[in-house]
Parts: sequence; structure tokens; C-alpha cells
Amino acid sequence: MKSDRQARAMDTLDYALWWQIYPLGACGTDMFSPQSDGPSDGETLDDESSGGSTPDAPTPDDASSAPPSERGVDKPGKLRRLEAWLDYAIELGCSGILLGPIFESTAHGYDTTNHLRIDPRLGSLDDFDHLMGECSKRGLKVMLDGVFNHVGTHHPLVAESIERARAGVEKTPVKTHTHDGEIVSVPWEGNLDLAELDHSDPRVADMVVEIMEYWLDRGITGWRLDAAYSVPTEFWRTVIDRVRTHYPDAVFLGEIIHGEEQGGYIEFAAQSHMDSITQYEVWQAIWSSIKNANMWELDHALGRHQIFVEQGAAVANNQPDKRPILPLTFIGNHDVSRIASVVGDNGAVLAAVAQLTLPGMPSIYYGDEQGFRGEKQDGLYADADIRPPLPDSPADLLPTGEWLHEIYQRLIGIRRDHPWIARGELVVENVEDHTITFAVTGQPEGDQASEHQTLRTMISRDPDRAVVTVDDEQVFYWEQQ
Repeated sequence: MKSDRQARAMDTLDYALWWQIYPLGACGTDMFSPQSDGPSDGETLDDESSGGSTPDAPTPDDASSAPPSERGVDKPGKLRRLEAWLDYAIELGCSGILLGPIFESTAHGYDTTNHLRIDPRLGSLDDFDHLMGECSKRGLKVMLDGVFNHVGTHHPLVAESIERARAGVEKTPVKTHTHDGEIVSVPWEGNLDLAELDHSDPRVADMVVEIMEYWLDRGITGWRLDAAYSVPTEFWRTVIDRVRTHYPDAVFLGEIIHGEEQGGYIEFAAQSHMDSITQYEVWQAIWSSIKNANMWELDHALGRHQIFVEQGAAVANNQPDKRPILPLTFIGNHDVSRIASVVGDNGAVLAAVAQLTLPGMPSIYYGDEQGFRGEKQDGLYADADIRPPLPDSPADLLPTGEWLHEIYQRLIGIRRDHPWIARGELVVENVEDHTITFAVTGQPEGDQASEHQTLRTMISRDPDRAVVTVDDEQVFYWEQQ
């Protein structure tokens, strides 16, 4: 018997289908223009910012938070451009918007300088509240991207931590070390513009809780936790439990890259008290198997995926205080080359068929449903091609992607008609070099006496073809043109 808390969580996750947007790119901002003249490593802030025994949490900027008319601005912020795309997301079949970084930063958004201020390149708090209101009118949920593993080196805590370390304080909110005789912040994974937070410092947990609750109070559904794998599970558990005392229905999605990190996908999520984790194994297997016309890799990944789904459900068995965990499936996001660039148009169809007929909580990266192209590069502009601006409105899209958009709508419609797919039992029935067939079996909601239904998917690379049936009745067919 599920508790009310478990039932609410399952309703949110089982019916969720996210449209992921990278706002700094989609809204047409300059992603490479510095937005702050604040201190860098080794520089100090004034006494008001850097003094005191504990770090002050970031605060909203009064001028930025005011309506455009009160800020002397003639037009609304660029964040409002997304309003024109909300109905498009609904017509696609999505139930929520997964927003990339929107907080003040110096460049790409993951180098945050103030978690409580909207990035000036996107607008103001007024622009955010307007967008939230439009989403609420349409019943769209909103998840924000929280970067709590690290901050940008222009964040006030960096200069403060360096100053304290120089004064002999051992524990500081931002990790520091000595480099070439100078005390500097510890860069995360070698990125000199990112400074690691010290998650053993309880003040960091206090700050993250305050940030999370501030935006939950403004109506968001939950948080995507960037680089969650780099943060101790004890920290996440402490923070999430504290937040849930005030926001029991908040959803937490952790970014996990490798399935064996800190005990595995589900173990990490369970120990952290998260609701979902990013399923990079399935992403890798889908594009690789399609690109190389070798379905054995996908076969292996789907076997593991079923284990993850089972383990995620088992977390909540007979434990009313625990919530079931459901992996997030995707074939594209802000960090990887566009699926159409990797496998071509035909391959992009097959990838969508695979993703949208598998158990899990799907996320679609904006433009993938239109066949957008872009490859991840190296250097400063590595992500520019995979984080492009959207046209002013859907009416301005090129007609070349309409056929793929219609395929996405059909596939999402099948999933909407059979929501039990999200937690169904997955079995690979047949696999050859160029072909794979898998089945997902589940029970329709609300009718415990009804028989289970089976959705069966066949994907072929020679020739390119996909067939989906429900209880042996064909509901989708596509073959290469």
C-alpha cells in the first residue's frame, strides 16, 4: 500500500515528460560575455561582503528584481521569449519545462555568482515570475537547474574563503589550496573558472537549503542537481530532507554520469533521497547501437535499465517515508552532440522510438524533435552549436523538421495513452546485429482486476524501420523513405 506521499511522488514522475531548455542559448543571449566585475581568485571583497563569522547567503538584487518599468528598462527580459514556446511544449506532449541555468553568472550559467538573482542577460525576477505564471496557467511544471557542487570564481564566497584561509581558518565554504605560493580556490575537474564548495561545511548546506526553498516558494516543482555525482550523498540527504519538511512534494533529479559512481545509479539516489537520476548508460547505448548498427550494446544497457527501475521501485516497498526512484531517460541534452548529427535523420527516429517506449521519465532536449543539428566541440565555444537560439515563435521554425515533430507527437501520444510504461517490466525478446525487439509489460492504472498490457518495440537498422504494438495491435510504424 502506497502512502499519500509516495502516491503524489509517483503521480508527478510517472506522468512527467520534460522539455529541456538551455535558456542562455535558447533566448539568444551572449553566452560568452562576462556579466560581473566582481573579484577573481585572490582578490577580496569589501568588508561588508567578506566580513563576519559565517557566509551570508546570496540575496536578490533589488534593482534586478524590480519590474522593467521601475528599472528604467523599456522592454521585458529575454527570458520572456520562452512564453511563445509554452503551447508548443504542450502540443508536443510535454508536461513540464526543465530549465537550464537562469541565475547570475559570468559566462555559461554553470559558473554561478548569485543563486538568488536572475542572470541580467535573461532579465529579472519579474520576468521569471511572469514566465512561472504563464506555465501555471497551462498546467506546466517547472524544474530549475541547481549548481551546488561548485560556484563561479567571481562568486563572493570565493574571495571570502580565500581571505579566511589566509587568516588561518581551516574550514571555509569554498575549498582552497596553495598554488605557486598563493592561496586560491580549488578548481572543479580542472576548470579554472569553477570553484569547489566544501560540502562538509554546514554553512554550505544552510545556503543551499535557503536557495532551494526560495525558488520553491516561487512555484517551481523541483531541482535538477548539476554534477550531483561529485557531492557526498550525506550532503544531499541532509539538504533534501530539510527542504522536504516545508516542501514535501518537491522533486529532485540528480545528474549521474556513470552507473557505478558511489555504488550505482539507484544506490546513489536512494542514499541521497533523490527521486530520479540521469540515465547516461541508456543514452550512450541508444546512439552507439544505432550509429554502429550493433544492437548488442543496447541489449546490455536495457538489461541494466530494468534492474535500475526495479531497484528504484523497491526503495519505497514497505517504507512509507521513502519515495520510489525513476531514472530520467534522454537522447540529447545541453552537454552532448545533437542526436541527428550523430546518427542522421533516420537514426534520430529510431532513437526517439527507443527512448519513448522505455520505462523511465523522458526528457526531450529542445530542438531534437525538429532534427536540430550541432556537435560538441573543444575550447571556449565548445557548446555553442548544441545550445542555439530558438526562433521568436514556433511559426518561425523551418518546415524541414515538421515530419520529425509529428513522429514525436505520435510516440508521446502512445506513452500518454499507456502511462504504466514508466514503471513497466522491460524484457529484451530478440537481438541481432541490426535488430532488437523489447517488450514492456504493466497494468493500467485504476483497474487492479484488469490484465496486464504489453507494449512491444522492434527497431531495425537494416533496413531502417520501427514497429510498436500494444497487445499485438500495431500503434506505430515507420520505415526509411
